[in-house]
Parts: sequence; structure tokens; C-alpha cells
Amino acid sequence: MPRYRYSATSPTGQLTTGVAKAASREGAELGLYERELRDIRVTDRRTVLRAEISAPRVKRVELMHLSRQLGAFVRAGVPLIEAVHTIGQEAQNSSLRRMMAEVEDGLRTGNKLSDCFDRHPKIFPEFYRGILRSAELTGQLDSVLDQLATYLERDLEARRKVQSAMIYPAVIALMSVGTVVVLASFVLPRFKVFFQDLHAKLPLPTRMLLAVTGFITDYWWALLGGLGFIGLTVLLALQTETGRYRRDQLLLGIPVVGTTIECALVERFSRIMSSMVAAGVGLPEALRVATESLHNLVFIRALSRVGEAMLEGEGLAKPLADSTLFPATAAQMFRVGEQTGTLDTQLEATAKYYEGELDYRIKKLTALFEPAVIIVMGAVVGFVAIALVSAMYGIFNQVKV
Repeated sequence: MPRYRYSATSPTGQLTTGVAKAASREGAELGLYERELRDIRVTDRRTVLRAEISAPRVKRVELMHLSRQLGAFVRAGVPLIEAVHTIGQEAQNSSLRRMMAEVEDGLRTGNKLSDCFDRHPKIFPEFYRGILRSAELTGQLDSVLDQLATYLERDLEARRKVQSAMIYPAVIALMSVGTVVVLASFVLPRFKVFFQDLHAKLPLPTRMLLAVTGFITDYWWALLGGLGFIGLTVLLALQTETGRYRRDQLLLGIPVVGTTIECALVERFSRIMSSMVAAGVGLPEALRVATESLHNLVFIRALSRVGEAMLEGEGLAKPLADSTLFPATAAQMFRVGEQTGTLDTQLEATAKYYEGELDYRIKKLTALFEPAVIIVMGAVVGFVAIALVSAMYGIFNQVKV
């Protein structure tokens, strides 16, 4: 039978703790209540046998469903503690179930929902907690939870588009690498032995091909060591802020790829800003949280200067336009929102516009990547074919003579 740790107040007013056996958490609470204990807090007691080597991660899709369910419960008038308890009991993810139990304990002691979520920053992003905190102050918890669920759903959809668009090019690239490895490791060495036995004079393409494959075959350990050293160097460089900044700067400078990344960052920034401004979060705080959510140091540094300019009274649209990172279309939409007092609406419109633009750019990037991989693969296979055919033709002529 499961064991549960508990803390409660005894009839004499003293705090008592211990372990209770029960079939469920509710059974443990009921048994403690029958013992005339009050202010009961029950948590799972995880033994060595029940301990999980690696607790499952709470995915964004689970957070989306949690937000939608919680919003529906609040809108229906269900008490918040009861809603959290029900969602936690029905959760399939053990980490989510444990987290909701801790949130329930926090609510029972008088904490706000946002305060309870603050204790789980790995599950609830900062913008999520900031929006929720403002919703509690304005009394719009149900509608804001629906907005958060909608945002998470759109964010997940954008991620799925990127992943699905990269599956086919990744498969082509993997097959290309596999083909080259098979040719260099198994096929060409056998031809090399065949040519050596004939003592024939080989054409230049064949000699080049055999020299490359011979080097790979003889010094594969050095190549692997060099690649490992380069990879380790890059990994260590990316641990520093300068290294990450250079990486982000390089990615933004790559044709087509850079514009796609820029479009994705603008869409994410606009979406989070729109949700926070609509929830009543102050513009400086919304800008800070939206900036930190981008995970791109080039944008983060530029937007930190935008925040400083905004605090000096320059507004939001002008500093964003001066940063040169945001397209003129986005800056113009922000300017209209500031002038008409509809910044949240314009931010939402910007997010929707760049969501469609991102979808188009991803398709364009995929359309360019596929033929590029095919051309490279065709050039490699074509060179191998020319080298082998020319060698065979040359040997035939030499033997014939």
C-alpha cells in the first residue's frame, strides 16, 4: 500500500508530522481528518523502489492541455483547489501529477496560483507566470488561461511545421552521407586492388578519387580525432556568451536561413508581447520577458537597448525600427498600435502576419535545401562514375593495344 508523508495540526494546536498508509491520497487525508487532525498537507513518500531514475519531462502540449482544462474549470465556477486536484489526479505524467499536488498544497495554505507556479520555473515559462499574475489581479483568470493555451498551441504548431519540413531534407542528407561512406569504405578499395593488379596507367580523375579514398581508409582515426577536437572546441566556445553571440550572428547572416530565423523571432516576440499587454502587464516588464524568451543574443542585446530607450520616453516602435533587426512592416504595425492605443491588437496582427510569413519561408528553405543536397550528391556520384568508367575505358584500350 502506498505511503504518504503528512504534516498537520493536532487537537492541542501542535504541528505533527509522519507517514500514513492509504490506498490513495484522498484516503490518507480522510484517515488523518478522522484522527481530528487539521490543516492537513499530504505529499507522496517516494521509496527507493518507487523512485524514478529520470522523471518524465512536462511537455508543452501537456502544459497547453492543463491551461485549457484549468480555464474551463474556473469558468464553470469550480473552486480552484478542486480544479487543481482533479487535473492532477487525471494526469498521466507522474511529474505533472506530483507538481499539481504541490500546487494544491500551496493553494490550501493561502498562496496564489501564480506563486505556486513560480516554484516550478522549468514547467511554466516566465511569460506564462507573468501573464497569470496579472490575470489574478484583474480577475480574468479563465480568459487568460484560454489565451495562454491558444498561444502554446500556436507555438507548438509552428514547431511542428519546422520539424515536419526538415524531415525529408534530413533523410536525403543522411542517405547521401551513407552512400559516400559505403563508396569510400567498401566499393572503391576493391577497385583500387583491381587497378593495381593490372599495372595500368590511370587517368587523373581516377587517381584523385583513389587518393582521397585511400587517405580516408588509412587515416580515418585522424579524421575522427580532428572532427572530435573541432566539435569539442565549438562546444566549449558555445558555453561562453561571446561564442553564443557569434553563433547567433552567423546564423542570422546566412542567406535564406537568416531571414527565416529572423521571421520566427519576430513572430514569437510579437505573440508573447501581445499576450502580456492584453493581460495588463506593464510594457517594460512585458518587453523584458518577451526578450528573454527569444534565446538569441543578437536580438536580446538589441532589445535591451530598446528597453533603455523606451524608459527614456522614446516609445517602443522607434527604438525597434532603429535596431534594424525588425522588418519595416513590423515596426510600422507597432507604431500604429502606439498611436491609436491598440498596441495589443497590432501585436497580435503582427504575430499572425509573421506566422504566415514563417510558414512560407520554411517551405522556401526546404525547397532550396532539397535540390542543393541532390545536386551535391549527384556531383559526388557523377565524379565517382566518371572516374571509374574512364579508368575502365583506359585499361581496355591499353590491353587492346
